[in-house]
Amino acid sequence: MNNQLLRSAVGLLLVAATGMAIGQGLPTARPEEVGMSSVRLAALKTGLQAEVDNGKIPGAIVMIVRNGKLAYSETIGFQDKPAGKALRQDAIFRIYSMTKPLASVGAMMLVEDGKIQLTDPISKFLPEFAKMGVSVAQTDASGVVSYSIIPATRQITVQDLLRHTSGIAYGEITRNPVIRKAYIEAGVYEDKGTDYDHRKVTPAQEVTGVAKAPLSTQPGSTWEYSMSVDILGRVVESASGKTLATYLDERLFKPLKMVDTGFQVPAKEIGRIAEPLAIDPATGAPNKVLDVTIAPANASGGAGAVSTASDYMRFATMLLRGGELDGQRILSPTTISLMTSDHLGSKVVASPGPGELLMGVPGYTFGLGFMVRQGPGMAGVPGSEGEYMWAGAAGTFFWVDPKQNLAVVAMMQAPGPSRPGYRRMIKQMVYAAIEK
Repeated sequence: MNNQLLRSAVGLLLVAATGMAIGQGLPTARPEEVGMSSVRLAALKTGLQAEVDNGKIPGAIVMIVRNGKLAYSETIGFQDKPAGKALRQDAIFRIYSMTKPLASVGAMMLVEDGKIQLTDPISKFLPEFAKMGVSVAQTDASGVVSYSIIPATRQITVQDLLRHTSGIAYGEITRNPVIRKAYIEAGVYEDKGTDYDHRKVTPAQEVTGVAKAPLSTQPGSTWEYSMSVDILGRVVESASGKTLATYLDERLFKPLKMVDTGFQVPAKEIGRIAEPLAIDPATGAPNKVLDVTIAPANASGGAGAVSTASDYMRFATMLLRGGELDGQRILSPTTISLMTSDHLGSKVVASPGPGELLMGVPGYTFGLGFMVRQGPGMAGVPGSEGEYMWAGAAGTFFWVDPKQNLAVVAMMQAPGPSRPGYRRMIKQMVYAAIEK
């Protein structure tokens, strides 16, 4: 056995020896005890270490739970490379859009409570959205594009927010200048600012501003990745009578012992924040990320949370177990099944689809808060029908595969266009390590 494999094998044995601390209470096992190969998992660490050594990423943490046990936990590279600070296992990451599954689960808890129905128009909770217009582009004979506003054919529902069919857009993504201008005026998008930072306006200002903006498509017609879950967070606040941060802390984070998950890093924990490289190696552009040390004006349900690999693995394990962990029932298994079903069908247009957006592959639909695999083929990466996942703009990624009894969390702070490639790489190498 060469030195690299020996170091990896020792690290894997340490998971079994010290896993109660590493996994925050999750039972541990050696990879072979859950049908995985230690040697092949060592290759995953080697591959990520090479990316660190080549200056492509600062560092990464990967955790794997299979058959209910934490079988792999590796920490690679730097938490702050310019400072020469090694990445800690308890590092705090900006999880960006991996906030969306947290907020979506929070909303579904209120569905189970009978306070929300998926078919409810969101105007029931946010009256500003009662009458919406849709911005439609027209091209004249000379090729000049103009825009007009037509009435929405129906109201936006809670289900639309959860599955991104509301017609609400992202200022960072939309090509419609009318919508982008409206989002700038609303304070939820800043041209040349930090992407996906919607935390500078109060909840009331966000609702009023987004409701004044036209929609990009008719509600229910098109899958378009968007600020929908930020608005879902405002629905949760209306239905629960609490701020999103307080509600999720009480109903989700505390019950699951997600002790470092929230919407701001406390002053005493700032030294644990994982930082990206100053310059993105793929583009040469500066990496701009959220300042998570300041109190946000609103808890952004779409992109504002921070977490650790261990915290998020507890969340993923709860999902894998059908909504329960350590005796804490968060959701019913039937609700998890509903959330991880196809909610787009054949009538909703999705171009690009969720898989193309997240990993550059087809084969996925969208449920309620998660991208869902439709079959074993098509996708160009290994996986199982019914697996579900999402990721974050700064490089974080997770998935749950019920058929393989598998949950994986990967944390890095590497914004930029290389993210889909790392997601494919990690996914391929984890499945290559499954032996039975």
